[in-house]
Amino acid sequence: MSPEEIRLLYEYNAWANRRSLDAAAALTPEQFTKPMGSSFSSVRDTLAHIFGAEWIWLERFQGRSPASLPDTARYADVQSLGESWGEFEPRLLSFARGVTQSDLDRVIEYKTLKFGVYSNPLWQSMQHLVNHGSYHRGQVTTLLRQLGAKAILTDLMHFYRERAVAAKA
Repeated sequence: MSPEEIRLLYEYNAWANRRSLDAAAALTPEQFTKPMGSSFSSVRDTLAHIFGAEWIWLERFQGRSPASLPDTARYADVQSLGESWGEFEPRLLSFARGVTQSDLDRVIEYKTLKFGVYSNPLWQSMQHLVNHGSYHRGQVTTLLRQLGAKAILTDLMHFYRERAVAAKA
């Protein structure tokens, strides 16, 4: 992975997260927290998991290994989650925009929450963060459909197409 490829993936990730939060904003607070039996209980818990995973991975990228994820229960509505994410997102994007090839090739070591200590090149963990978010945003889309909310498009190709149209404007 090159620094430019990482930057593009992180721009995509932020774009897709914002689309997911915007779509979830159409839900009532009851729908947002309704247990639905997915990997995480609700739309709130799934989005909060994506946010928490991004937070913990950025900590790991910077040499720290937190012992826990943020508490999802503190997000009673989409607005509170969106505010926290909105404060965090610039830090993650700044990190991604600043990486060099030597940073990406550097092996990082971190302690996971359940599975022990691992080490791998930074680029692999950075790529994983985006892939992880894509996986769970797909679950959010399914949960939104089940709640009768408008489906969202967060595929990478839609991001590329939207950027191409914007570049021509």
